[in-house]
Amino acid sequence: MIRLVIQHAKKHPGLIPQFFFIVLGMGGASLYLVRLARGPHVVWNKTNDQEPWNKLSPTYQYKFYAVNTDYKNLKKDGPEF
Repeated sequence: MIRLVIQHAKKHPGLIPQFFFIVLGMGGASLYLVRLARGPHVVWNKTNDQEPWNKLSPTYQYKFYAVNTDYKNLKKDGPEF
């Protein structure tokens, strides 16, 4: 394949920059994909999951964060019973 490209480039020297930029683009795209595959959001080790909340069962009781509010200053829309 490379021999065919070199023979074609010898016959048409104006295509040499095009071959160069195609190879450069393919190399850059492959490096970008390797960089994405090594990112923080990709988990290769499924036994030691980095997101342990995915292993919780439906009956697990979650702890929610409660915001402290002053209930004395809230307006009441309805009558008091």
